[in-house]
Amino acid sequence: MTAHDPRLRVLMVLTSHATLGDTGRATGLWLEEFAAPYYVLTDAGIGVTLSSPLGGQPPIDPVSDEPTGQTDDTRRFHEDVAAQERLASSLPLADVSAGDFDAVFFPGGHGPLWDLPDNRSSIGLIEAFVAADKPVAAVCHAPVAFAHVANPDGTVFLAGRDVTAFSDTEEAAVGLTEVVPELLEDLLVAAGANYSKGPTDFAPYVVVDGRLITGQNPASSAPAARALLDQLLPTDDGAAGS
Repeated sequence: MTAHDPRLRVLMVLTSHATLGDTGRATGLWLEEFAAPYYVLTDAGIGVTLSSPLGGQPPIDPVSDEPTGQTDDTRRFHEDVAAQERLASSLPLADVSAGDFDAVFFPGGHGPLWDLPDNRSSIGLIEAFVAADKPVAAVCHAPVAFAHVANPDGTVFLAGRDVTAFSDTEEAAVGLTEVVPELLEDLLVAAGANYSKGPTDFAPYVVVDGRLITGQNPASSAPAARALLDQLLPTDDGAAGS
C-alpha cells in the first residue's frame, strides 16, 4: 500500500490496567490487537499517537505474547525497536485532545474492562470525536469504553447502534466469565446497543455503523483497522479505499 496524506492522525488508546481481577494473574492489552492495527495504519501513512490512562508502558497480557499467540504483526513488533519505544512512552490520556486527531482506535485485551468504562478523560475524548463526526473504533473488549458515552444531545451513544465485541461464549471459552467485572456483550445490550457476533467464535467479524467501528475479537483487529482506513481514505469515486 502506498503512503497517503501524513497529516492524517489516529489516536490509539491503550489500557493501563495490569491485574486480572482477584486471580493474581497479569493482564493488560492483547498484543495482536495493538500490533495489527498499528501496522495497518502506519503502513498506510497514517500518523499514530499512543496514549493510555497512566501514560508510559501499557501492560501487555503475557498470554498474548506466548509463542502460540504470535502473528506476523506481533513478530514484526518484536523486531521493531522504534515501535517498542513508542509503546513504552505512551502519552497520559488526560494530556491529549481529540482536536489533534482524525479518528480514535481502542485496542482490547481484558485490561480495558477495568480502567476505561468510567475514565472521564476517555469518555470526554470519545464524546469530542463523536461531536466532530470523526470515526471511533474499538476491538474485542475495548468497546467497553463506549458504555457511558453520550451523544451531543445527551442521549446514550450506544442506544440503537449496531456493535460487536468479545462475546459471552468467547469469554466462557477462555474461562473468565466469573472473573471479569461484567460480561461485555451483556453490558452493551443493556446500554441499548444492537449487539451481534460472527457465526464462528474467534473468527474475524467487524460491524460498521456510521462512524462507529467495532471488532469482535483479536482476529478482528486488522479488519477493524482496515474499516477505519476506508473512512479516512475514501477513493475519488466516493467508494472506500483499501
